[in-house]
Amino acid sequence: MHRVEEIVRGSRFVTILARAPDAEAANTFVQRIEAEHPDATHVCWAFVAGPPGSTRSVGLSDAGEPHGTAGRPMLTVLLHSGVGEIVAVCARWFGGTKLGTGGLARAYTSGVSLALETLSVVLRRDRSLVEIEVSYAHVDGVRRALEDLDAKLIGEDYGEAVCYRATVPVGNLEELKNRIADLSRGEGSVRDPAR
Repeated sequence: MHRVEEIVRGSRFVTILARAPDAEAANTFVQRIEAEHPDATHVCWAFVAGPPGSTRSVGLSDAGEPHGTAGRPMLTVLLHSGVGEIVAVCARWFGGTKLGTGGLARAYTSGVSLALETLSVVLRRDRSLVEIEVSYAHVDGVRRALEDLDAKLIGEDYGEAVCYRATVPVGNLEELKNRIADLSRGEGSVRDPAR
């Protein structure tokens, strides 16, 4: 959970970000923040519960603010942030000065932008589990290929041939298959252990 606060013409805006791997987690987080701030004038929110920029699983709420002044601007910032699996909740306490629709949209946009600027993120790469089988002559080449392609070795068996179990970033899987085929002159194999 990451929190920032701004005062805009007397109104207090507290924006809170959290990880939301799915819509259920996002909605649970929204309810938690609403319960923590029962005195807030509005608790608006938006989420992208999927890969960065994906609109497959999104949600938003203006929570009583004029239509399109809170949830939509917050969602737009999230969609263009390069961050996925994220929920933003902004609690607002009215400060006595009306901000107008443009002012509200700018304030909610600013809160999410500020929170994202100071958010620590972790790059997540989807990985595939593979089994690699080669002769002993190709062990050094396989280990170099695994290291070059950010594969994580999770097991190895030495029998008539050498069998490695590793996880490989999905985007590097074809390159790994090609490298193993090249270095073993087509004798090695890379396969999904579930098949």
